[in-house]
Amino acid sequence: MIAPETEDGFVQTITAAAANRAPLALEGLGSKSGFLRPVQAAETLSTRNFVGTPLYAPTELVITSRAGTRLSDLEAKLADAGQHLAAEPPSYGFLTDPDDATPAQTVGGIVACNLSGPRRIASGATRDYVLGIRVITGTGTKIRSGGRVLKNVTGLDLCKLITGSYGTLGLITEVTLKVLPIPEATSTIVLHDLDAARGVAAMTTALTSPFSVTGATFLPLEAANYLGFHRTATLIRVEHYAEFVAYQIGKLRSLLNEYGASDVIDTTESRKVWTEIRNARPLVVRSHFAIWRVSIPPSRGAKFYMECQKAALHGYLDWGGGLAFLSGPGNQATHLAVMELASAADGVWWLLRAPDSLRELVTTIPREDHPLAAIRRRLVQEFDPAGILNPGKMYSV
Repeated sequence: MIAPETEDGFVQTITAAAANRAPLALEGLGSKSGFLRPVQAAETLSTRNFVGTPLYAPTELVITSRAGTRLSDLEAKLADAGQHLAAEPPSYGFLTDPDDATPAQTVGGIVACNLSGPRRIASGATRDYVLGIRVITGTGTKIRSGGRVLKNVTGLDLCKLITGSYGTLGLITEVTLKVLPIPEATSTIVLHDLDAARGVAAMTTALTSPFSVTGATFLPLEAANYLGFHRTATLIRVEHYAEFVAYQIGKLRSLLNEYGASDVIDTTESRKVWTEIRNARPLVVRSHFAIWRVSIPPSRGAKFYMECQKAALHGYLDWGGGLAFLSGPGNQATHLAVMELASAADGVWWLLRAPDSLRELVTTIPREDHPLAAIRRRLVQEFDPAGILNPGKMYSV
């Protein structure tokens, strides 16, 4: 493993690799090395030693972090100033150790994969909070896009292009992020004993109301048990000033009366519950299981989930029914079943964890149509003409 402490160190390594056409596996702390397809590379280039926050301006709602900085360290720094990352980037323990609730993750890894949590439905994705980015391309060239202010017009927005590219266009070395104040209060309505169809209907009612819902999740019995509910639980979150939250929760409970009696959990307990949901901890995970993350139209979420149950998959619904987390045997038959069910629901799947033998054999994300695939190939040719950066991570090469 090569882990430079300076940008110049990354440049030297990538330049030498390009000259020799020697593939490099890019990573931070390795928590996502099992995500999507395995990378065939003799060397791993890691950002783990390139850490720190060169700029933090709480009054300007901006922080700049080096890519190897641990997500937990960045969040702790923000919390000390009463601020947070509004997109709730998750820490998926199942990517490495199912018993590890908060695996070590880097800021660069979160941005490279564009990972967002339950608040995605209200506040946007991680990509929407990237104000500036520094990247080293496959030719060893340093590029910078965006800036360190909330409004900037610096030309082509490469921030959104690089975010979610899984390291296939360049190595992220530094990111500037917009941050927001932590809401003063958080409350969660809990509706019990609903099935998936009624749960999604309740979440849709809440999300289409005039109230500030920032989280909506349906947990079947096995997932709800993990959080101590012991019955199916449909959770609806509101965050804001304390008085405003109390008012909105009262109105929402009245609106949701048709779905049965409800409970309310307060700020402290509510935040604990949503941290677990953010990190997908209610998902049933066993050592031989593969994990899928499937985005579907919320209106089709309930039917999709019920079809997955028939296929003996475990899981639950987030994003008001628009995101399903699934787990099941890590074999080709189960993966093909997930692909077929997702396609039938106009959904998009990501294989988050599986044995290398399966990841090498199947498509881990849907194939692009021809026009998009042509654009991506042209971009890769411009950013990484030698094809050395995470080759095969997204698609077979």
